[in-house]
Amino acid sequence: MQRSLRVRVELSFGKTGFRALMDCLFLFDPSARSSTFDGDRAVIRSSITQRLIFIATLDCQFRDRMLHGTEDVMSFSERSPQKSDEWPGTAGSVVHSATMSTASEKESGNVKDTAQTVVETLDSKGLHGAAVHSERKMSRREKLSAYFTIAAAAFGLISDGYQNNLMTMTNVVMKKLYPTDYTSSVSTRVSNSLLVGAIIGQIFVGLICDRFGRKFALVGTTLMIVIGAILGTAAHGAHGSPQGLFWFLTFARGITGIGVGGEYPASSTSASESANEKMIKNRGPVFIMVTNFVLSFGGPLAVAIFLIVISAAGENHLNTVWRVCFGIGIILPLSVFYFRMRMLSSLLYRKGAIKHHVPYRLVIKRYWKALIGTCGAWFLYDFVTFPNGVFSGTIISSVIHNGDVKKTAEWQLLLGAIALPGVFVGAFLCNRFGRRNTMMLGFSGYLIFGLIIGCAYDRIVKIIPLFIIFYGLMQSFGNMGPGDMLGLVSAESYATAVRGTCYGLSAAIGKTGAAVGTQAFTPIQNNLGKNWTFIIAAICGVTGILVTFFFVPDMTDIDLADEDRNFMEYLAENGWEGDVGEDDNILDDDSSDGATVEKS
Repeated sequence: MQRSLRVRVELSFGKTGFRALMDCLFLFDPSARSSTFDGDRAVIRSSITQRLIFIATLDCQFRDRMLHGTEDVMSFSERSPQKSDEWPGTAGSVVHSATMSTASEKESGNVKDTAQTVVETLDSKGLHGAAVHSERKMSRREKLSAYFTIAAAAFGLISDGYQNNLMTMTNVVMKKLYPTDYTSSVSTRVSNSLLVGAIIGQIFVGLICDRFGRKFALVGTTLMIVIGAILGTAAHGAHGSPQGLFWFLTFARGITGIGVGGEYPASSTSASESANEKMIKNRGPVFIMVTNFVLSFGGPLAVAIFLIVISAAGENHLNTVWRVCFGIGIILPLSVFYFRMRMLSSLLYRKGAIKHHVPYRLVIKRYWKALIGTCGAWFLYDFVTFPNGVFSGTIISSVIHNGDVKKTAEWQLLLGAIALPGVFVGAFLCNRFGRRNTMMLGFSGYLIFGLIIGCAYDRIVKIIPLFIIFYGLMQSFGNMGPGDMLGLVSAESYATAVRGTCYGLSAAIGKTGAAVGTQAFTPIQNNLGKNWTFIIAAICGVTGILVTFFFVPDMTDIDLADEDRNFMEYLAENGWEGDVGEDDNILDDDSSDGATVEKS
């Protein structure tokens, strides 16, 4: 089955000039004669012809004056300008030269070779860049946009990491302030509200960033985090009621969670596409450093800020301490708001977006195996890592016995510092060892250290530094493997048109695992014993290895654009018809291009 693309060309010289342009292009490539055109739309079945249309539309001088748009030309070869300077613009001169030589070579059958020569000549002169858009025509804003997008993703996700770990020490403080009211069920409810909001945000923002654009989604998530953080900082119960305060915090953390969850698909897809555009060989390490590294760094950052605030305010002002920590969570997302307002969608998204009539049935048919892998592995990872992050302060507090808040925070900071190097090891290994193998290696850390701590818990907790080291190493392996690789694999395994949706769904299933793990954490400790939280982590490690091996694809060193092309061919082969790409108003000539995949 043949695939055809409908190319939209907005040309200022109208339908007559457009017909002349088409006649010129047909001369280069006679096979395109089977194509049809009407007005400013054409169904083109030739890749050379498609490319020449892009060339023509990108050179605005050539576009505006070519043939002056005055005559309906049935045969371009009969009325070609005889001098190259009658063709305005450098691209026009090159095309004219090829046109004149083509007229004399028609009998020799070398027309296609001449057309290819035109394309290669324009490429060599820098008039038509490898990424479709001409470097000569690319604005400074567009050139820098990819780098700003990557940087903004890092600064945006660090606020997510901060919010994810904010409750670690807040739970300890609340237990001190409200020893009878802040029960384990209340603690779980407040902590889980962020997760519930994150699940909602990941699913809906994942859809939004595919249908409405990455920028629209990122600006929206930033606003949600800011609003939620403001509400959390100002939280009060009616008439000073502790229960009212806890319900207010639950609501505020839920709002924050929607923004935090939405950041996952929006920031991560934008970062992966921009990294693929500017540094394809190092896409994996760059993606990890601007996503999981900053998310993981959010843990030590939250504890470090807590230590600074409590040292300044004193342990007698714990109410002030937790509110200041919540307030700092407002500043982090605001720091990137301006850059997100100025960002542009990635080139991959502008070329490959499907905003209407998305064929979700075909998407599931193509990606069901990868979805099982990314969703299942993310569920297992978050089931272990999130409750161990949220309640690690509580675990450490119970181990050091005296329950000193500051001492607990210091051990917590050490725990986070030990876990952080795993991120760098994962970034180092992802290209050399492969995504899938690195993820399995990380899950094996859960198995090894989970069993060591779980089976020897009563002995290890008597030596606090040893317990912290083993606990930190278990989390470090988690960061190295699934922590680094899950976001990367979820961004690479799916086509651009549905990347946000599939990424958001995978992350949402992961957060569901986090919510289940958080809800089950206290009952497991109370009914089975504290050591069983680590033994269950080991069981999840074994399951994670199996899920990764059988279901997770390895996209190491594969260009994301290749999967986009394969996906479009798959849609065409299955009879799907619809618009692909979005209007591009970045170029100086305000040209736009798009495509429609059709049956043929």
